[in-house]
Amino acid sequence: MKNKSEQVTDKVKEKTKKVVDKVFPSFDCDQADTENNRSRFAEFLKIRITPDVKNIYCFDDAIGIDADYMFAFNCNATTSKQIINTHNLIVDTVNSDNGFGMQHDFEWWDKKRIENLQKYSWTDGNQYFKYYWYDSENEKGYYFDFDL
Repeated sequence: MKNKSEQVTDKVKEKTKKVVDKVFPSFDCDQADTENNRSRFAEFLKIRITPDVKNIYCFDDAIGIDADYMFAFNCNATTSKQIINTHNLIVDTVNSDNGFGMQHDFEWWDKKRIENLQKYSWTDGNQYFKYYWYDSENEKGYYFDFDL
């Protein structure tokens, strides 16, 4: 059992972590389904994490004037449709650029597979973009959020 001082220290550390996380959110690109990744998923994809959503990996590169965020996860087709609807994504038949030059290389981000999937996209018409691909065969979603 922890003494009173250790309990107070633990509470202060936890509260400090929450404050820091709001200013500098953590992304765990090397491990799936961490508390950080689940939190970032909910924040960025703006949907509730249902039991079908698992193997959540994410990454951010928010240094400099541009930022990009990558998410890969398993989900069913219903959840995928919810993501498409929530973000007003439409089938992208015009833009053949998948943004691979801005994306980073991870085992969980399969560019070769993504290249063969239907891309959905949204843009503010200026410099903010969202791309999404869904692999129905493997029930895997890839979400890329970036600005220029």
